[in-house]
Amino acid sequence: MYRIDILTLFPETVKAMACESVIGRAQERGFISVQTHQIRDYTLNRQRQVDDYPYGGGRGAMMTAQPLYDCHRAVLETAEPGERIRTIYCSPVGKVFKQEDAIRLRDNYDRLIIACGHYEGVDERFIDEYVDEELSLGDFVLTGGEIPAIAISDAVLRLVPGVLPDEECFTDESHWAGLLEYPQYTRPETWQGRSVPEILLSGHHENIRKWRRKMSIKRTRERRPDMYAKLDLSSKEDKKLLAELDAEEN
Repeated sequence: MYRIDILTLFPETVKAMACESVIGRAQERGFISVQTHQIRDYTLNRQRQVDDYPYGGGRGAMMTAQPLYDCHRAVLETAEPGERIRTIYCSPVGKVFKQEDAIRLRDNYDRLIIACGHYEGVDERFIDEYVDEELSLGDFVLTGGEIPAIAISDAVLRLVPGVLPDEECFTDESHWAGLLEYPQYTRPETWQGRSVPEILLSGHHENIRKWRRKMSIKRTRERRPDMYAKLDLSSKEDKKLLAELDAEEN
């Protein structure tokens, strides 16, 4: 069973994600486990205070190291012998999280511990001592680490065998092989004057596969030139698809 432990000041926010939809059903079936841990439960003061003013001045407050440390230690004490554990801190100064990270975290570890910061962040000494890597959702700042923790957890857990019905559920999606996903359609055949592309109604599976790859290449080239520049499109089939795209655009 793949497990994620989330250290947070707002466990109910995380639980709302963990008990719903695909992730919730996978937990019920025993494929995965998401556990939340209230950091305030590990404070040493009567007020359950987890923050204090930063040294050197500045606006706002910082989360102190002690409650995070004790919460983290309590989680580690539940580890099984030989369990591969990775501690992550969600931070806007971290590496931007990508699909390849979700695959890496699924493949290389049995369990993740994700620490959610709040206020102006957490005491750097906790990060230096106990965090294995810092991850960010992108070049923006959020109020706390719960949203990134939920996003990272969802991205990793949906890759665990048994969570989704079949591997094609995620290997065919955007970012899996460096491409954005092709357009998809469902009933009715015509909606508000817009019709489903005829090739998808043809029943010719090979032609549909080629069309989908061509659309993925086109969408990636138009929307994510950074991703497109890294693609290997040297195969005979891809060269033909590129020629078709160029002809259609000229």
